[in-house]
Amino acid sequence: MSSAAAADWLPSASVTASGRPVLSAGEVERNLLPLVDLEPEENPRLGALRGCLLALTSHRLIFLHEPSRSARGLPLATVVHAYPPHRRHSHNPLRSLFSSSSSSSSSQHHRIRLQISLPPARSEVVAIVVTCKADVDVFFGRLLEAIRARAWEVSPAAAPSTGAPVMEGAAPAEDIAIRMPVVGVSGILRMEQESWESAGQNLQDAFQDLNALMSKAKEMMQLAEKMRLKLLTNSSTEPNSNDEEMGSKQDMQDLLLSVGIVSPVTKETAGALYHQQLSLQLADFVRIPLERAGGMMALVDVYCLFNRARGTELISPEDLLQACSLWEKVDVPVMLRKFDSGVKVIQTKTHSDEEVFARISSLAQKPDALQKGISPSDAAFTLGIAPALAKEHLLNAENKGLLCRDVSPDGFRFFVNLFNEIDSQNIYT
Repeated sequence: MSSAAAADWLPSASVTASGRPVLSAGEVERNLLPLVDLEPEENPRLGALRGCLLALTSHRLIFLHEPSRSARGLPLATVVHAYPPHRRHSHNPLRSLFSSSSSSSSSQHHRIRLQISLPPARSEVVAIVVTCKADVDVFFGRLLEAIRARAWEVSPAAAPSTGAPVMEGAAPAEDIAIRMPVVGVSGILRMEQESWESAGQNLQDAFQDLNALMSKAKEMMQLAEKMRLKLLTNSSTEPNSNDEEMGSKQDMQDLLLSVGIVSPVTKETAGALYHQQLSLQLADFVRIPLERAGGMMALVDVYCLFNRARGTELISPEDLLQACSLWEKVDVPVMLRKFDSGVKVIQTKTHSDEEVFARISSLAQKPDALQKGISPSDAAFTLGIAPALAKEHLLNAENKGLLCRDVSPDGFRFFVNLFNEIDSQNIYT
């Protein structure tokens, strides 16, 4: 039995194919701790959680047991009080005698005690035991902020407007102030002071507008996610829809999917786990684009799509490469591949080159292709991929001996390799 399964007193939480927690509508990730335990303080009948990744969101504390890819969620609405973290030393005289001070400090565990309310009407005390090196004070501060914000009670559509009503034609209060004449040195100093104050006010207003724009952008992303889920539900419950309706629904779904990621992984929230969590979120993100692209996409195309979906939380090409390189260490359905020419692509692990070669061979044996050959553009049209990737597949087919290449001023043309059909023992016939 896994650690997460033992704590059956907590509601289960869904996990993506790459092992990240599935967030509900309006839920945003706040912070991560890589290795924690959840222990009951008073009631031994409550099962404990061991060795979990703890994700603090605006709605829950999600304990993810990564080996079993199972998770449990503690709703923040059940937290009555959170006590500040304190250290507990695991005292061992022999260890402290023979170990250095640096190694003995690793036995210090931080404990955050939570008083929670469980149904039907009982109060329990549990402790989050942080067994790794992490900034526990920052985590506790964000935990308090999330509890006080009570985001689970706020509807994005009903968010109150921050602007106060202003009578039409009324002048702002700061414009009604009597302006003193500029006289002497004191007047020049006063005018300079007013200029600085005006610049500061303009800068403050600009940042307020930017924050408002970013908050509205998050609301629109949440709304798009709700509409996408509704479209998926309707399409599964209405199998008799005509082709035109299905096409319009598919176009709308494509548009909503391109709006963005509601809670992108950032260095601020993930800390030392940034690249690990970024690689998992990227694996979840590219699944649908890869399915539409035939199982393979150029790395540069994925970089553009992923950054577009992240909105203002852009990543660098180095971060993307490092995230892709971590896929070798985790069980995800995608992989990074490098062709002999140096072109890097992302493809699904179920992608088969043999199927691509079969389609290319079929294309190369058509009457028109036997006379003129096929170009990367022809292969791209048949395979439904970009010409650059089609050229890589053609070169691979040439290396396998399926095609022959003709290089001319007009570019590359590929022909079916008829030399394979020649009998070397009876070459003249």
